[in-house]
Amino acid sequence: MVEVKSPYSIIKLPLINEKSEKMGVFNKYVFVVDRRANKIEIKKAIEDIYNVNVRDVNIINMKGKSKRIRWGQEGKTSSWKKAIVTLKKGEEIKLT
Repeated sequence: MVEVKSPYSIIKLPLINEKSEKMGVFNKYVFVVDRRANKIEIKKAIEDIYNVNVRDVNIINMKGKSKRIRWGQEGKTSSWKKAIVTLKKGEEIKLT
């Protein structure tokens, strides 16, 4: 049986930094998404949440980094998935 996921469980949050802000000129927006989500689920979730037409979705698995926690102990940050969503011409998402 196929589990139906909520769009809000697939799209965790928009990633707003200097590089992603510059990509807005090219109708590209960056989101942190669920690690088990695929391109089709991400596209449908973005269209449902923001009422826009998605042209393309690129996904990147971001590996966790090794960090020093305390007293020389090693730790690791969590791995996560990033989605770069390209919208059709004339479409826009207000993220502020």
